Amino acid sequence: MRPGVSLALLLTGCFSTQLLPGQTLNLPTANHALFEKNGMERFFTPTAGRTWESGTFGCVRGEGWQLHEGIDILCTQRDKHGEPTDPILATADGTVSYFNPHAALSNYGKYIVLQHTVDGLEVFSLYAHLSEINAALKTGQRIRAGEVIGIMGRTSNTRERITTDRAHLHFELNLFLNEHFSDWYKKNLPGERNDHGIWNGQNMAGMDLRLILLQQARLGTNFNLLHFVRNQTELCRVLVRKTNFSFLQRYQPLVWQNPVASRDGIVAYEVSLDYSGLPFKLVPRAESELQAIKGHAKFTLLSVNEKEERNCPCRKLVTQKTGHWALGQHGIQLLELLTW
Repeated sequence: MRPGVSLALLLTGCFSTQLLPGQTLNLPTANHALFEKNGMERFFTPTAGRTWESGTFGCVRGEGWQLHEGIDILCTQRDKHGEPTDPILATADGTVSYFNPHAALSNYGKYIVLQHTVDGLEVFSLYAHLSEINAALKTGQRIRAGEVIGIMGRTSNTRERITTDRAHLHFELNLFLNEHFSDWYKKNLPGERNDHGIWNGQNMAGMDLRLILLQQARLGTNFNLLHFVRNQTELCRVLVRKTNFSFLQRYQPLVWQNPVASRDGIVAYEVSLDYSGLPFKLVPRAESELQAIKGHAKFTLLSVNEKEERNCPCRKLVTQKTGHWALGQHGIQLLELLTW
């Protein structure tokens, strides 16, 4: 886009970037350096004074102790004042779930959430720090892959502002945790504001988009997002003594079959979490399978992948107490939200 071209002018024509053939998810900007040799430094926006890795997903902030839930994509186009002008494109066909036009109300600044169904899995893409949102967008509206939904910016309500040299798109792909989030938030975080209802970022569990996009590029039409999600590395496995939480219905493809529980009745679920808190495997259990588990606690930690915890400790889902592993405060809070 030429410097000074507005979103309104963009929408009068057809804007497209190169879409990967056979892919389900596409890059949301014209920056394709992710797929180029030695292109990472031209694709990811690092935090001040850090390398490009700090713009990726995971335990890449705060010396490895702070989770970054998305990827930060560098701008490629600026106006005469140095402000970013990159059009932001829908990553896939979907529906507008939510948009926040008020920068001061979120760390995300102005942001958009789109809903998609990919390989039978419901996922939500999030586009943050926008300078403009397409004024024609309406909640529930159908969106086509590659459609312009906004313009890159650097909006946020954080104390440390995003400088022009770090202008970027913060891009996420998430699972949705609980449709009753607003009620959970009101009860568990009394007195704290929630300006975005169920579309608060705390209600979404992120996935590593760098790995997804690179695996898509490598596998082409053989890539399957559901397979990718179901094969995350397990950080911990927890027995949850509840059987009717909404995540089970929304994400049936992540619920595994268990003939014993199907025959004898389901009394609990084993939930596998990755280091970022993504629930990627849920196995129903019958009472007869739980004889070795003492008590009837709401949540029972069954196992911890200690190597994964050493490598990726930033979410603090588990902790060591007097020589044994236990769920940490953040782990309990996540499970409370998941099963509310």
